[in-house]
Amino acid sequence: MEQLDLTPWRCPEPLIRLKLWLRQARPGQSVCIQLGDAGSRQDIPAYLRRQGHQVQTREESAARLSLLLVVARPPGTPPSPCHPPREPPFKEASMLDVLKRWYQTRFSDPDAVTLFLLLVFCFAVLWLFGDLLAPLLVALVMAYLLEWPVSRLQRGGLSRTVATSLVLLLFITVTTLMLLGLIPTLVSQGVNLAKEAPAMLAHAQDYVRTLPEKYPEIIDVSLVETIIDNIRQRILTGGEQLVSASLSSLINVVAILIYAILVPLMVFFMLKDKQVLMGGLRRFLPRNRTLVNRVWVEMNDQIINYIRGKVIEIVIVGIATYVPFALMGLRYSALLAVAVGFSVLIPYIGAAAVTVPVAMVALFQWGLTPDFAWLMVAYFVIQALDGNLLVPLLFSEAVNLHPVAIIIAVLVFGGLWGFWGVFFAIPLATLVKAVLNAWPKREDLPRPAP
Repeated sequence: MEQLDLTPWRCPEPLIRLKLWLRQARPGQSVCIQLGDAGSRQDIPAYLRRQGHQVQTREESAARLSLLLVVARPPGTPPSPCHPPREPPFKEASMLDVLKRWYQTRFSDPDAVTLFLLLVFCFAVLWLFGDLLAPLLVALVMAYLLEWPVSRLQRGGLSRTVATSLVLLLFITVTTLMLLGLIPTLVSQGVNLAKEAPAMLAHAQDYVRTLPEKYPEIIDVSLVETIIDNIRQRILTGGEQLVSASLSSLINVVAILIYAILVPLMVFFMLKDKQVLMGGLRRFLPRNRTLVNRVWVEMNDQIINYIRGKVIEIVIVGIATYVPFALMGLRYSALLAVAVGFSVLIPYIGAAAVTVPVAMVALFQWGLTPDFAWLMVAYFVIQALDGNLLVPLLFSEAVNLHPVAIIIAVLVFGGLWGFWGVFFAIPLATLVKAVLNAWPKREDLPRPAP
């Protein structure tokens, strides 16, 4: 028979040692237990009897007690200590069982249900009323952008109202001066580019038609003609869309003026009454919102860093691109620099798309000359510095996503919500990642006390 010595000089914690042994014991297994101190001689037999085990005591001396323990069998187990109980036969789970197990694993926490319903509600509102809420989204972006200087001035001793008024007034003044100085130049260069577009297209067609003569084994004449027809059709379609967009913008000029008044007012009250608005929003949320608060705290800081960093990146990339373009005398330098600056809104895809007009304008102006080569070198150096130095510096805390995930987010959210989906693609992808990481699983939930 197996011996288990639980005397104090052999086992300082006899009850813990006994529980560990019982976990590995077989039903019906017998063991002789040696106990020494008085406490163990009273507590351990009582504990074993409460657990349903068979216990026989035999006192060998005043300092030692022997127990004969027979481990209890589960109900319905045959008295065969040599053979462990057989496991029930495997039963293949149905689809309903799989869905039920998945639901119990993912939605057994009330906080998770609250977060899920809140996300569904926000998605439905943006899906149904996204166009109507465009001014509100613009105001939110501007409020996030101006929150940092307002809070700095408030820490310096100014009231929230005074700090908000000063920051918003300075922002409107600087933005207005920049637009008044930039828009006439952009309009003039855009008109000139539209006038020269047919000549540029004809020059490109003539050059492409010479390729089959230079490389007859690689390029076919019919293929070249097909490519030229497709390009011409795309340009005509784009011109028609541009004209229709211009007419619609003239028709909606009254709405634009109304937005120009409403958006600054909304920004002012969002910044001034931030705590009041947040408190009113919390009253509509259920009490079980621990998970919602955790995700919100994480995402709020990342959205602030992202919007502020993205605006800074647009300005820096636009200015850094304009300087070499203007110094080298590239036509439409301001228009192309603005396009390059705003291309950072679409990660990876924007930089690749804006490279085509830059290369086409430079090629039409200089041809395959050293000036064209130096301009493209300067352009690619700026793109490399932006991707490898500026972006990690500005978004080290806001972006921690794989490039494939970023591209998928741009395609998905851009297809759903257009410009705003592209602009907020990275924060939305980060939100999805934060929700998946914070979502409680069944093994993470607190277990009830025995």
